[in-house]
Amino acid sequence: MSSAAAIIPAAGSGSRMGLDHPKQYHLLAGVPILVHTVRQFVLASCIRRIVVVVPADRVDSTSHLLGTYDLTGETLQVIAGGRRRQDSVKAGLDILDNDVDIVLVHDGARPLVSGDLITRCCDAVSSYGAAIAAVPVKDTLKKSDADNCILHTVDRENLWQAQTPQAARLSVLLAAYEAAGDRDVTDEASLLELTGIPVHLVEGSETNIKITRPDDLIIAEKIMQKDTCSLRIGHGYDAHRFAEDRDFVLGGVKIPFEMGLAGHSDADVLTHALCDAILGALGAGDIGSHFPDSDQQFNNIYSIELLKRVTTLSEERGFVLSNADITMVCQKPKLASFIPEMKGILAEACGVAKGCVNVKATTTEKMGFTGRMEGVSCHAVVLLANRQ
Repeated sequence: MSSAAAIIPAAGSGSRMGLDHPKQYHLLAGVPILVHTVRQFVLASCIRRIVVVVPADRVDSTSHLLGTYDLTGETLQVIAGGRRRQDSVKAGLDILDNDVDIVLVHDGARPLVSGDLITRCCDAVSSYGAAIAAVPVKDTLKKSDADNCILHTVDRENLWQAQTPQAARLSVLLAAYEAAGDRDVTDEASLLELTGIPVHLVEGSETNIKITRPDDLIIAEKIMQKDTCSLRIGHGYDAHRFAEDRDFVLGGVKIPFEMGLAGHSDADVLTHALCDAILGALGAGDIGSHFPDSDQQFNNIYSIELLKRVTTLSEERGFVLSNADITMVCQKPKLASFIPEMKGILAEACGVAKGCVNVKATTTEKMGFTGRMEGVSCHAVVLLANRQ
């Protein structure tokens, strides 16, 4: 099997987006555009190495950013780019080892590329030596003069709109750079054309859009929503024993009582149940896998801090809390007077209005472990919605 590498040029400024930062770092469904793009190549089975090319002053911060999404390893490298796209791609080519056979170049701001398209581009290079993703032109094309008056209609037969990935054997691409010298080109296919190298067309996808203008973000989010659930429901449950010489903390509020709850953290059973409900809705495991009791950094931690981290994870995955309904099961003490404060603290930690969080308290009429005053328990149900 041929060894394939991906070069992802993302060193541009994205001035047409009107942002105060490069567009590749802008959030799409709660996650930076560049992260979406890189993740697709990390998941592609045909790709053995990835080089991400960014502005020189963002190399370290981009490496850290990708690391926060577990996009790290010896096969992924972030380097500084050049003034032009072709300079950035050449910088990526220059650090590839000789054992790389195929190179795919893909725009950092084209985050909806599919794994299937990546594989088909790799296969096409194996067969033809060079290939690019493209879609047939569907609309009628008009040629205008300098005053924007139509001169004539362009025959669209055999016309294609270029996309990325654009791919070639490493030796072919290096030879094309050598032959083209310093001539300006807009993409790798143009470079190959200049040097007489035939390029095969691989049919791409209308959804493989490049984020260039603000409206493209709206379109991209709508496309992504078709592949994900727009609403997520989660349920969380937790229980803790009563213990002496411990504070009794529920929903971030310290409750005056003769006993507290046993646990590695502050044992806030209510907040833990809410965290588990959110994680469950995300399909992201449970609170124990994210904040294990074997980790001393969570010893006696205020559980509202854990809730804030879970909320951040939810936002990164493109979801926000729509509402939460929480039921505390506690024989004693009476909790009604503390519930308004709990709701305020929980809502603030989740970044939602106070009315989005409901807290109830009940007893078991002295039945079971809660009725016998051995401990307390809590159920939480949440609804998450896609960020708009």
